[in-house]
Amino acid sequence: MGKIIVEQIVSADGYAAEADGGIGFFGSSRSLAEAENEQLRMMASVGAIVLGRNTYAMFAAYWPDADPRNERIAGPINALPKFVVSSTLASAPWGDRGDIDILCGDGVASLRALRKRIEDDIIVWGSLTLTDALLRAGEVDILRLRVVPVLIGAGRSFAPHDLGQRGLTLERAESFPGGHLVVAYSIPSRAF
Repeated sequence: MGKIIVEQIVSADGYAAEADGGIGFFGSSRSLAEAENEQLRMMASVGAIVLGRNTYAMFAAYWPDADPRNERIAGPINALPKFVVSSTLASAPWGDRGDIDILCGDGVASLRALRKRIEDDIIVWGSLTLTDALLRAGEVDILRLRVVPVLIGAGRSFAPHDLGQRGLTLERAESFPGGHLVVAYSIPSRAF
């Protein structure tokens, strides 16, 4: 059984979204592109992508038509099986590539069931509400933070405010010339 990897792009002060919910701070740093080789290395172990409804909408608006010659990560994103956790979507089109699967109901239960079907790692990108639930339930094995060198002062943290203290083990850290960092932590299983 593979791991559940949650990856968040965050500001240097730990926010995954701006106070108004926007993610404009992502674009304030060109250094995200510097980590493309590292991102592709990580994707080699991934067998499926899971997105929450809002992140799915952002991804579906961009990635199906992204040119893999300019953004090499587009290849794996488009090739891997994708799932969207939603109780409101009737369909989830992925450009002209058809619909992706919808996981209805409880996100944690859906990920637990999917984890039994997918042998490789499963990555959850963004999807803050889903990520909150997974962190609370102790279902995240690896937390990957892609830190953008910018302070935004206020916004939405990448972890729920009521999570409590959780110990992390550093698995990997890499810095890039533009100031971008990729930090991966394993999260020990919780005893319930």
